[in-house]
Amino acid sequence: MKLLLFGVTGGTGAQLLSQALGAGHQVTAVARRPARIPVADPEARLTVVPGDVLSPDGWWQAVPGHDVVLSCLGSTDRKHPTTVYSEGTRNIVEAMHAAGVGRMVCLSSAGLEITPDVPLPQRLVTRYVVQRLYRHGYADMARMESFMASPSVGDTAWTVVRPPMLTDGPLTRRYRTAENGHLDRPKSLSRADLAHYLLTRVDDDRAHRAVVEVAY
Repeated sequence: MKLLLFGVTGGTGAQLLSQALGAGHQVTAVARRPARIPVADPEARLTVVPGDVLSPDGWWQAVPGHDVVLSCLGSTDRKHPTTVYSEGTRNIVEAMHAAGVGRMVCLSSAGLEITPDVPLPQRLVTRYVVQRLYRHGYADMARMESFMASPSVGDTAWTVVRPPMLTDGPLTRRYRTAENGHLDRPKSLSRADLAHYLLTRVDDDRAHRAVVEVAY
């Protein structure tokens, strides 16, 4: 398949890029700093497009011809508000509409919502530490999720993925998922397994227009 990736210089994005190339996909990666892309492709199945998701003029022309868009957008700035999730995703969807690309998978976070079945210690840490520390990012993720569920996305077949705390653990291919529901006592997840889930959902219509939790 022909995949268009955003956010490939982050931990999950780098795993996704590596696995996508390893699976034989043709990949286009959009990155503000192309030199930071950690994967070399001797078989030339990787095309790198310099660009900022908040400035679509730099990458808009690269969208046509792809089968799926996967977004691992993120912000490392915890001190200031961001629009990289909401505005960036809106720019991607608008470019997809113009190019006739109909499938998108993007990342959010399980930290947006604390479910009743989460153990008390984890619930307290999430509410009083994690949600406060990442409040700006979470606020923008919430705006992104609202946009994805709105009529503005048209007939785009989207999947929003909510992982828990991420680790640098190995690829196991063993994790649990819940579509438009909640996992019972979700634990952490390796970035490698998160990337595996993202990649295996590109042609799975069961996850269309769904918010999916994934965790061990």
